[in-house]
Amino acid sequence: MKKTMKSMVIAAAASSMLLAGSVMAADQKIAVVNIQEVMGKIPQSAAIMQSLEAEFKDERAALTKLEKDIQYFQEKKQRDAALMSKKEIGELDKKIAESFREYQTKGKVFQQKIAKRQNEETNKILALVRQAVDNIAAKEKYDLVLEQKAVVFSKPDANISEQVIKQISKLN
Repeated sequence: MKKTMKSMVIAAAASSMLLAGSVMAADQKIAVVNIQEVMGKIPQSAAIMQSLEAEFKDERAALTKLEKDIQYFQEKKQRDAALMSKKEIGELDKKIAESFREYQTKGKVFQQKIAKRQNEETNKILALVRQAVDNIAAKEKYDLVLEQKAVVFSKPDANISEQVIKQISKLN
């Protein structure tokens, strides 16, 4: 008898908590923001991409030159192999292998540098986005702002992405 009464009391308490939670949620003002859309539409993203392109232009050109050198050596070997001695072919193979190793090493370092710089710049932009979201949430008195990817459904008027884009674009 005590166990039955105890489980009924626990069930009643749990159901009242669920009802209280849904009532509290009804009083909250909730918004969603699509971070990817914001990042894609703000002018700062394009400016950063251009500055990164300029920053790594020389390294990209050096890699492109190495790639063309490797291709030239391979074509030369294919074209002139019949006319070359075994020693010359061996030297050419050695050049191709050395150039390819250098290309791989420099390419890996290049990719790591670019990834690091892109992350740094992306974090700067995300800070601007967070600041804009915080400002809009405070101004519009939102209790909760969620990333749109985390939400299954929201009304279009709950989406503040365009407001965030406008606010960040003004900073440019």
